[in-house]
Formats: sequence, C-alpha cells, structure tokens
Amino acid sequence: MRRRDFLRAASYAGAFAVARRLARAQNPEEVLRMKAPYRVLFSNDTTNIETCGSPYHRRGEPFVPEMLEATVDETADTGIEVHLLQPGVGVVPWWKSSVCPADEHYRWWQETYGAEPDGYGRYMLAGGDMVAVFVNRCRARGLAPFVSLRLNDGHGKEFVNAAPGDKAPSWTGHCLSRFYHDHPEYRLGPNLADWNQRVLNWALPEVRDRQFAFIRELCENYDLDGFELDFMRHVSYFRLDETTPAERAGTMTDFVRRVRELLDRTARPGRHRWLCVRVPAHLAPHEGLGLDLPAFVRAGVEMVNASSYYFTIQQTDLARLRELVPGAALYLEVTHATSIGRVLTAGYDNFTFRRTTDEQFHTAAHLAYWRGGDGVSAFNFVYYREHGTPGRGPFDEPPFHVFSHLGDPDWLARQPQHYIVGNVWDQPHVPGRPLPRKLEPGQTAQFTLDLAPRAGGWTAGGRLRIQTEQPMGESRWTARLNGVELAPTDDISEPYPNPYSALLGTPETLRAWTVPADLPRDGDNRAEMALTEGGPATIILLDLALT
Repeated sequence: MRRRDFLRAASYAGAFAVARRLARAQNPEEVLRMKAPYRVLFSNDTTNIETCGSPYHRRGEPFVPEMLEATVDETADTGIEVHLLQPGVGVVPWWKSSVCPADEHYRWWQETYGAEPDGYGRYMLAGGDMVAVFVNRCRARGLAPFVSLRLNDGHGKEFVNAAPGDKAPSWTGHCLSRFYHDHPEYRLGPNLADWNQRVLNWALPEVRDRQFAFIRELCENYDLDGFELDFMRHVSYFRLDETTPAERAGTMTDFVRRVRELLDRTARPGRHRWLCVRVPAHLAPHEGLGLDLPAFVRAGVEMVNASSYYFTIQQTDLARLRELVPGAALYLEVTHATSIGRVLTAGYDNFTFRRTTDEQFHTAAHLAYWRGGDGVSAFNFVYYREHGTPGRGPFDEPPFHVFSHLGDPDWLARQPQHYIVGNVWDQPHVPGRPLPRKLEPGQTAQFTLDLAPRAGGWTAGGRLRIQTEQPMGESRWTARLNGVELAPTDDISEPYPNPYSALLGTPETLRAWTVPADLPRDGDNRAEMALTEGGPATIILLDLALT
C-alpha cells in the first residue's frame, strides 16, 4: 500500500471507530462492519535477532536496538503493509512494564537460577524499550505497527525447577517469570516435558488477568494501529475433562470482548485500532481451545489470521472459516518451511526442514484468495537464515521479493502452481497428519488436494510426484487422480528452479506421473498412490505442479 493510501485508510478507520462506539452505546449487539484495508501482514518474533545470523547481526553478538530497527527496515517497501511485533514470548515484558518491571524480574531470575541474562535481558535492565523502538521505526518507514502477544507460550518452561547450580540457559530469562514459578497450581498439568501440560490454565481468572494486564499497558502506552491475540502459542488452554465447550467459548469470548473495549478506550481521537486473532487454520481443535469465531467477531474481532503454526500448509479449512466470519478480514499464514526431516540432537531448532519456494508461496496465496481470503500473513519468515543445531543448512537470505506479489490476486492467478503436502508434526491443528504414510505391498494411500484454477484454466497439464524416506529400489507404483490412472514419467526433477537444496529427493526416492490438463478440477481432488510390488515404503512428500 502506498503511504497516501495508508493514510487515507487510517482516516476512514478513525471515522468508523467513532460510528461503531455510537452504535454499541445504542445496541451492544450491533457491530458495524468494515474490512481491514491490509492484504500482506508480517510477524516478527524478535528472538530471531540473536538466534539468526543476518546482515545486521553476527551470531553471538548481543542485542542492540539498531538490530530491531533493521528488522523493520528490511520489510519496508516490499509489499508488506502491517508489521506485527512479538515482544518476547508474552511472559516477560520487553517494554516498559509496571506489571513485571525489568529490574525486579531479572534480579529474581538471577537469584533463582544463578545465570546471567542474555542480550535482550541486558538491554531491558539498562532501561530499554523494544516496543517503543519498534513503533517509532514502523512510523518512519510507512508500516502499520501491531503488537502480537502470545497468550500461553510454553518455551523454556521445562527449566522452571532448575537449581541455581544447574544454571538455566540465559535465554530463559524471558521465558520464566516469578508468576509462573510461584504458582504451579496455575498450570494445566505437572508434566513439564509435555507442552500441553506445562502451559497455564485459562479457566483460572488469575491467568487471564495476568495477560490482560500486559495487553492493557501495551495499549495504554504505545501508539499501535492494531493488536493480535496469538492463540497458537501454545495450543492448549483448558483441562478438557473439567470444562464444557460452552464454558471454554464463553471464557475466550469474554476475554476478546475485554480487549476490544480496551482498544476502543485507548485509541487516539479519530483513530481506530484493529483487533486480530491468530488461530488454527483447521477447525478441529477450535472447540477444545474455546475459539468461537462468530462470537469473536460479534465481540469485536475484525481480522482472523489462519495459522498452521510452523509450516506453509496449503490444504486448510480456509473456505469453512470464510463461511463462519463473512464480515472479517481473513488471512492465510505462510512460513519458511513445508516439511521436516530427521532430528539431529536434543533441544530446540534441532531438525532439518524443507524451505518454501516462490511458487509454493504464490500457490498458497492464490488458493487463499480463491477460497475467499483477504490476504496473506507471514510467520517465521526470516528463518531461512542460519540458526539452530549444525547440520540444518545450507541457509539462505529470506526471499523478501515474494511480498511484492502476495497482495495481488490477479497476478497470482496467472502464475504456475506448485501444490505440496509435506511431512509435518503431529499437532492438533494439523488433523489427520497426511504424511508420513507407510505402505505395505498392495496398499493405497489417498490424499485430498484442494486446487484453484489459474486464470484461463489449466492449459498445459502437469506432474504429480511422491518422495519416499528410503530408496524405492525395484518397487512398482500406480497413481490416480480423480479416479483416472496416470501415465508414469521419467522426469522426476524439481518442477521449478529451487534454490534450497535441503531435503530434496534423489532419483532413488522419487517417482512421477503426468497429469492431463483437463483432469484437475476446482475444489477437492482425490489423489491415490498405490504400492503394487516391493516395499514397504514410506511417503514423506507429495507435490503437484500445474501450468
């Protein structure tokens, strides 16, 4: 969005905010509608600054605010309109806080764990304020500043009971708070190794009030254009055997309503602040998390960010989400990764992963628009850069050039398509986990692919491929699409130039078949892969290229 268009939208939004407050005063159930004017959102987890090597940070260098400014600068003039900052993991403030002051927190943390703070902690102890730096830089670069707050993050919680001699890692200074340490009764369960237990129980008002207090001081003290409630970190909020779906939904909707009222109350005169929620892109886990999206919209949510957590996943429930929230702006989240490989060692960032290519980004965005979405959101985008356990590379600079087109549905509809189904974690927001799929001789694996036609239709056909975990040897396979048997082809190459070599297949692990132009259809398509002889074999990737 050009700057003058952005300012015009902001002016219109301000007038809308006044009208909406008047309408609510007359009828609390009446919510006037206006779509958020943005198409391309970008989420910045902040921790990437010290975690990744980049043009503005050599690995091992401590944080300085100029590095945060550089993360904003590299997103300006790219097509990105909204920059969302995640100030830490939502547990320890990386802003000026009276709820959890930096000096009090880090003094307690050092005494409790016997460790020295990392660069972020030292910056905060010196009086730093990451949110202020971020907002000022966004304003200077023509980006709309949002804060995205993780509501229930579980990173580092496994170290909560570490003794001072054990020296919890320095990075846990922003993951472990006294509030968490002193109240084990607030946790969902006692097993700290289980992410679903070590996070906090949102049925308890003390837990909700703590996060709301953080949100309140962010909204009261900073010039934000919007706020995102991140329900994805971590996707566990309630003890399901102690709460009903209605109770969970009521709790979360009430919280959303409180935040909407806070945003309205703290907005500057004539200005509107947008409320966004980051939620699973698949509907299956929503009930257990208390996510009633129609009720959220009635409570004041205007933007819904549909996430598959760590992965670019094209096959989602976006069309069903569109039906649930016809008046809200709906975004499909894309990331740096489409699939994972082997685990290299214990700890975090310890597995190999396959990078998302330009064509896969374009295809995901086109499918999102075709299914009624309003735009695209990027998450973990900078993790193309070197980070984590050795052996995960080779690494690359992030392809920021893709954002120049992700907000242009007409351009996307004319591009070659690359649909991909990868091997992803078995998480509740990715129901069914289609891959990996192990087949014995005589068995068939079925996949449903949601496809969206290109402008003018599919005119040149394409290629369907599978990749297996181990070499296929002399095994024999057949493939069908929509009930039609496909002809095998010896062309198993990457369908489009791919600059990322990680986890690509080899001639021994790939098979391919040609797809006639008239065979794919708009909507669900059924792909069937049968192992007729040899094996067993485990499919770890399926892709379909169409032009």
